[in-house]
Amino acid sequence: MSSAPADLLPWCLAQLPGAAGAALAPLAGDASFRRYFRLRWDGGTAVACVAPPATEKNAEFIAVRAQFAAAGVRVPGLLGADLERGYLLLEDLGDALLLPALDRDSVDGWYRQAMVPLLALATAPCDGLPPYDDAALRAELDLFPHWFCEQLLGLSLDADAARRFDDLCARLLASAAAQPRVPVHRDYHSRNLLITGGGLATIDFQDALCGPVTYDLVSLLRDCYCRWPDDDVQRWARAFHGELAARGLAGLPDAGGFLVAFDLMGLQRHLKVLGIFARLWLRDGKDGYLGDLPRVYGYVRDVLAALPGEPALAAFAAWLDAVVAPRLPAQPWWRAP
Repeated sequence: MSSAPADLLPWCLAQLPGAAGAALAPLAGDASFRRYFRLRWDGGTAVACVAPPATEKNAEFIAVRAQFAAAGVRVPGLLGADLERGYLLLEDLGDALLLPALDRDSVDGWYRQAMVPLLALATAPCDGLPPYDDAALRAELDLFPHWFCEQLLGLSLDADAARRFDDLCARLLASAAAQPRVPVHRDYHSRNLLITGGGLATIDFQDALCGPVTYDLVSLLRDCYCRWPDDDVQRWARAFHGELAARGLAGLPDAGGFLVAFDLMGLQRHLKVLGIFARLWLRDGKDGYLGDLPRVYGYVRDVLAALPGEPALAAFAAWLDAVVAPRLPAQPWWRAP
């Protein structure tokens, strides 16, 4: 972990005049270029974030934080900000990520809690959030052939494979476009949820957009860092649909249609994540996500198999099995999902 910039501590102290004798200690980072430090003093703690303005969405973080808080979502309080330097001083919500707390006995209760903020967002206005539209979703999907197939596996898509991928993308985009539009966190999962004395809080929300209602739900229930039985996932998704229906969300499909949209949204997300995790290793030198690739690939393959009546999915699945799957066992990170 790197040391803090020389001017970070004086800047923090200027935001908290009563924090005499405070000191900074580094905290674990994430997949971004942000760096975190815990500020400790006799009267309490806070978290300082160094977020380079050239790469990080600091103004968006501040705006979305206020928007989510207004909707009733627990987010860190903002104690100070310097957008020019990329310094943020935040309420310290602790280190208790949800992921280590999840097991077969606890997951039902935790996921019920985690769906409460999503229900709040689903009935909140987008208030100027940029659209999670076809262009944004397709740009994410294109990470799969470039970074996962070409760069990681050394596999270029020929004309037939590209056509199959385009047909798949068209189906996924059509499904996403047909869903009710709500504020979407875009990375709502067990590593971005913190257990606090006031319940679950969420972090890392600066990429929020106005998008499909199933997106954050599938991020949570088909988490890239842990997996639960499909029957449980379906049960949780149905329960969420029932809560949305009780709130009168406009444009909500019936339960069956919602589950198909949920599956297709997860397919879009997990294809994107395969590309992102490959890029984190190949471009940014971060190998910590390679071990999660088999789980994410397993989600992709299982959803393709679960919807055999979808021609675009069946054609892409056949190519995946014939061309991609044989290359996986040679990868040092591979294990059967």
